[in-house]
Amino acid sequence: MAAERRSTELRRVEIADAALKLIATRGIAELSTRLVADAVGLTTGALFRHFASMDEVLIAVVDRVDELLSAAYPPDHLPPRERIARFVDARAATVGEHVGILRLVLSEQFALALPKQAAQKLRAAVMQSRSFLEQAISEAQSRGQVRNDIPASVLTTVVMGTIQVAAFDAARMNAEPSADTAEKAVKSSKKRLDLPARPHIREGLMLLLSR
Repeated sequence: MAAERRSTELRRVEIADAALKLIATRGIAELSTRLVADAVGLTTGALFRHFASMDEVLIAVVDRVDELLSAAYPPDHLPPRERIARFVDARAATVGEHVGILRLVLSEQFALALPKQAAQKLRAAVMQSRSFLEQAISEAQSRGQVRNDIPASVLTTVVMGTIQVAAFDAARMNAEPSADTAEKAVKSSKKRLDLPARPHIREGLMLLLSR
């Protein structure tokens, strides 16, 4: 029984991941039980043994997004500057691997298409990410480790936006972020703040945050 339950849980995660990938490549408007079932090699009837409706699939997708984002937080005990660097690395990797996260977060249309429960959870996950990063930046500023001529809230927006631009460029090319797309994103931030850019997203952003 335990093995059967585990198999069901793994299948639900597989279905949620497939739906998230379809959101990235096809959009939420085209998402259907048939597409999701085909993506995981199930019949539509078999899919409904795991989820009673498409709304339940979407709720599972947001639960999966929340799980992926939560796993990408660095430990709180690390120095603030290192927390920022690790956050950038982990978040860029997570969003790059699951580009559907970016589509869900950035598209108002997608948010409106989600069940209310899922939309609220997605917004909470985004706010938690922003709060974590802003707190780390603010703490680093108080220690003199990060530039303080720009408010922490603004630097947070720049960092989050840079990660999103890199992942969005990759989504448009239907590929994961490369050094080229990361460099473009960092150069975009550099252009706005007139600061030198580096070829890697983390190094570029940490340079941007420095005095």
